[in-house]
Amino acid sequence: MFQRRHALAALGAGLLTSPASWSQAGWPARPIRIVVPVAAGGGTDFTARVLADKLAAALGQPVVVENRPGASGNLGLQHVAAAPADGYTLVMPITSFPINPSLYKLPFDTVKDFAPVVLGGTLPLVLVVHPGVPAKSVQDLIALGLAKTPLSYANSGNGTTAHLAGELFNRMAGIQMTGVSYKGGGPAVNDLLGGHVQVYFSTIPSVSQHIESGKLRALGVTGSTRNPDLPGVPTVAEAGLPGFEVTAWFGLFAPARTPRAVIDRLNAELVKILAMPDVRQKLAVHGVQPGGGTPDALRDFLASDIDRWGKVVREAGIRAE
Repeated sequence: MFQRRHALAALGAGLLTSPASWSQAGWPARPIRIVVPVAAGGGTDFTARVLADKLAAALGQPVVVENRPGASGNLGLQHVAAAPADGYTLVMPITSFPINPSLYKLPFDTVKDFAPVVLGGTLPLVLVVHPGVPAKSVQDLIALGLAKTPLSYANSGNGTTAHLAGELFNRMAGIQMTGVSYKGGGPAVNDLLGGHVQVYFSTIPSVSQHIESGKLRALGVTGSTRNPDLPGVPTVAEAGLPGFEVTAWFGLFAPARTPRAVIDRLNAELVKILAMPDVRQKLAVHGVQPGGGTPDALRDFLASDIDRWGKVVREAGIRAE
C-alpha cells in the first residue's frame, strides 16, 4: 500500500510539472518567428534573415522573419514583450534599442521585459568629412572646433547611433559641431557629398566607395580596434580622442520568462552559426562584425549601453521628435 501511494504521489507530481518539461523537451515543435521592428532592408533585417536561414536548418523547423515597423522600433518590441514566453517569438531590435529608454516613455521595460539570447553582431562607424574640410586627422578636426570654425555634422535621425556619436564627440572633444538631422543615412551621405554638412559618423559600407574615390575623407573608425575594411584608418581613440568608442549592435531577444533551457539551446546554436565562414562573409558585406557570447554577457552589454547613452541624451538635452 505504501509503495502504491508513493507511486501515485510521484505520478501526481509528474503530472503537475510535466507540461513545462514536455514543452521544453519537444521544443521546437512548430515555426519560430523573429520579429524585426523595421521595414525590410538594412543591417538589422539582413542580419536577422542570415541567422534565420541557418537556425531553421539547425532546429529542423522554419524560422520566419516578420517585419513590424513603427515608432522607432517600439511597436515591434511591444508586440514581442506581450507575446507568450514559449520560445516561438523572438526579436532583433534596431540599433537604437539601448537609446530609446532615454528618449521615449515606453510601454515596456527594455531590460525586464526581454530575455537576452545572443549578440548577433556589431557595426562600427567611420568618421568621415567632406574634402573641403581642412582636417586630415581627428586632432585636426578637434583643433578646428576649438578655433570656433563653423562645423555641422549629419545624423541619420534623431536619437540614432550616428546622432549620439556626434554629441559624444562634441562633449569629449570640448567642441560644438551643429547637428543636422536627416531621414536616413542615404540623404545624410548625399548632403555630405554636396558639402552642405561637413562631418558624418557613417556605417562603413555606405561610404566606402566615396572614401576610395576621394569624395570623402576618413579620419577614424569608432570601434575599439581598426576595421579590416579600412586597415589604414586609425580608431578615433588612437587618432586623437582617447576613450572614444561607439559601436552599433544587433542582438536577439525573447520575451521575459522564456524557459532558460530554450534560451540556452538558441544561444548554443547561434554561437555556432555566427562562427560559420559563410555567415561571417555575408555579414561582412554589410559591415557587420559577427557577435556571439552568452545571454548574460548580452544583458550586461545592454545595461551598460542604456546607462552610457542615457547620460549623453541628458547632457545634450536631446528630445524625441
